Amino acid sequence: MTGVLLTLAAVAAVLSLQAVGGANALIPELQRQALLRGWASPPEFAALFALAQAAPGPNMLVVTLLGQRAAGVVGALVATLAFVLPSSVLTFVVAGVWERFRTAPWRQRVQAGLTPVTVGLVMAAAVLLCRASAGNLRMLLVIAVSAAALLATKLHPLWLLGLGAALGAAGLLR
Repeated sequence: MTGVLLTLAAVAAVLSLQAVGGANALIPELQRQALLRGWASPPEFAALFALAQAAPGPNMLVVTLLGQRAAGVVGALVATLAFVLPSSVLTFVVAGVWERFRTAPWRQRVQAGLTPVTVGLVMAAAVLLCRASAGNLRMLLVIAVSAAALLATKLHPLWLLGLGAALGAAGLLR
């Protein structure tokens, strides 16, 4: 158990420091680590991610759910703390320096360069989750319709989540 907790802490801490664009940008690497260590299969990871996104709170709850899956309640606590603490400390330290250079031309260039990187990382996460979730043609159709609805309308994503849950409960996505 100690080995699993140490591994959870190490993986979460390293990912915490790589969270450019937030936790969603880390989903591909988090899934790779979960698969590599046997914490979840691709469909299980997609389900944990969906649950974490549907729950109120920060979008990094998937780390907590993976920790719980790997080592119970203690694993959930270890994974959460290891994910939150390193990036919080780094943010606190860097924020003071970043604010001091708020008018520096290089700061605007750095921010402009980070924007497309962040978008690319989040899109990679979306593609990975789509691949893990598209078990059949019906599920692929739900993914495509949901993406189109989100891009073309101002429909709140919870309506789509509810519709997807209803279709799944009715057995229409098997």
